[in-house]
Amino acid sequence: MNIEEKQDIRNSNPQENIGKLKQVLLYILEKVGAKPNVGKTVLFKLLYFIDCDYYELYEEQLMGLRYVKKQFGPFPLIFDETIKEMKEMGQLEEIDIPYYDKKQTRYFPLVSSDPDMLTAQEVNHIDEVLKKHSDKTAVEISDFSHKDIPWISTKEGETLDYEGVFYRNESTSVRTYPDEI
Repeated sequence: MNIEEKQDIRNSNPQENIGKLKQVLLYILEKVGAKPNVGKTVLFKLLYFIDCDYYELYEEQLMGLRYVKKQFGPFPLIFDETIKEMKEMGQLEEIDIPYYDKKQTRYFPLVSSDPDMLTAQEVNHIDEVLKKHSDKTAVEISDFSHKDIPWISTKEGETLDYEGVFYRNESTSVRTYPDEI
């Protein structure tokens, strides 16, 4: 195999770019963090769809997070650790508030995202995902994530495989594929 062929191979192993995750989190919180529905669960799913939809569209990872199948949908493994670090660095604030009959964990940015850390393509993609999903409740976005092939094809507690996005059905796919003959 020569070098040119090797460049065409996708890498679906999660690369976990923590710097990119922090910038994406700050950007999401700047854009939609004040919406009453955007708590921890909605953030989990927004990150999931930002990552997986980007991978389906561009065949490369944006944040490359590892997501584990949990009862209520994909869970980004390094989320809590990253939030703790960002709180310690004074980048965001975490607040638990009553939300209907439950407790909702909300996050508020204390610093702005760095526009140099996200490409125009990444920002446009994030904006599209936010437009599509940021008004959904935690239940609605969790239910939608349960229709996605990476979640369906994974056993509880195991890491979701990014390659599953290429087997999505019409309701969750974000890419237009050529018709097969």
